[in-house]
Amino acid sequence: MEMCNEDKSNDDAQEPSLADKFSKLFSELEDCNEEEQKQKIEGMNRLIEEMNIEELKSIINEEIFNKMNKMIEEKKMSMENAILLLKHVGYCNVLKNVWNLCFDSSSLGERFKKMIIDEEKKEEKNEKLFSDLCECFVFLNGCINSKMLCVCVPCLLKVASVKEESEENQTEVEMALLALSNISFYTEIEKEAYLKKITEIIEHQQNHRNLTKLAYQSAWEFLIKRFIKDRNLEDMIVNELHFGREAARELEELTRNVDWNRKKGEEGGKEAKEEFALVRWLQTFSIYFQICRLKNEENVGLLKNIVQVHRAEKDYYSVISNLCIYSLRSAAERRVVKVEDLLKGGAVDAVLEELNRPTLNKDIMNNGLQFLVNVSNRLKEKTDNEMEEEERKAMKRKMFEKMEEEGYEDIIISFHENSDFLLHNYNHDLSLNISDYFVNV
Repeated sequence: MEMCNEDKSNDDAQEPSLADKFSKLFSELEDCNEEEQKQKIEGMNRLIEEMNIEELKSIINEEIFNKMNKMIEEKKMSMENAILLLKHVGYCNVLKNVWNLCFDSSSLGERFKKMIIDEEKKEEKNEKLFSDLCECFVFLNGCINSKMLCVCVPCLLKVASVKEESEENQTEVEMALLALSNISFYTEIEKEAYLKKITEIIEHQQNHRNLTKLAYQSAWEFLIKRFIKDRNLEDMIVNELHFGREAARELEELTRNVDWNRKKGEEGGKEAKEEFALVRWLQTFSIYFQICRLKNEENVGLLKNIVQVHRAEKDYYSVISNLCIYSLRSAAERRVVKVEDLLKGGAVDAVLEELNRPTLNKDIMNNGLQFLVNVSNRLKEKTDNEMEEEERKAMKRKMFEKMEEEGYEDIIISFHENSDFLLHNYNHDLSLNISDYFVNV
């Protein structure tokens, strides 16, 4: 029996990694006919889905893109098969937040750029090839110039605007919107290239609910990222398209659909699409709260649902837990959310509960403390308006009572011993002044 166990252990130890399996299949591609090659690429795509971030980074590099370009030149790989692999690589890269810039500088990247420009000039385009090229280019490029964006963005929005609800079309729409969501925050795009179409897509979803969860989140992320460069979008996002209301609804539905029990003991495993969408929504909230200036009552519902997500998953998935606390920290920093709303939405309770836990990672500790510093700072700011000043004092009393009830003073004193470590090794913005953490009546 001992020998059998030892043999089994040796066999397990020699099992090739996902990256090794991928590399082996890739090395076999040029010796296959087109159909065999397609089958191997489908196997490679399945391996990519199972890979973690580090494994993905290890296989996606300039060398593999240059090799693919050479195979295309030598007629050893069809463009159709190249696109089959590249779209899936890009899709998984974006879902798993893998950021690389190697496609830009590769010979394959240059080939795709030239093909897109050439195809765009044709009177009779190959629409499928054109959209596939644009999708791969936007998925895999870290930085795209305005000339290419003026070509790619309208093309992908056209794909995303198709209303047919077949499964195949839903997949294509999701891919196009996910690619668009990958365009950098700081990239400027002319409104004429995107605003009418992306607004129509969001409004149609609000009326018909025909997009996948991931596709709808991607549409919003693309628009919210444009907000950073164009403040004139604020009223449309907040009051016309009702971001707070829609985001709260999506968060509530996703929370119901994610199997949190499956995650217990499996952190780092293969996430379902619902979990990817949930993570991406939470990342988008932080951007929204940091840049938005318009108050809206719908934000209270959004805060409540962020707290709901946090409580549902805090024992299973620390990445989402920290994103929830970070979103609440961002909300507490800006006046778009009133301190009263943080109380009504359960944000204060959630942070105090988290800081009271016997085990706590540094990310959540840091963001929880920053949340409370933000609240404290806002309650210390006096106003000349007599009515507002009375409201501020009443809110200070409520916060003081809440903190006293939760044993807040003891929490802060215990954490203050670690604040020097956090300041110098983790976050230079964290205050070392213990009075900054208290709300005094």
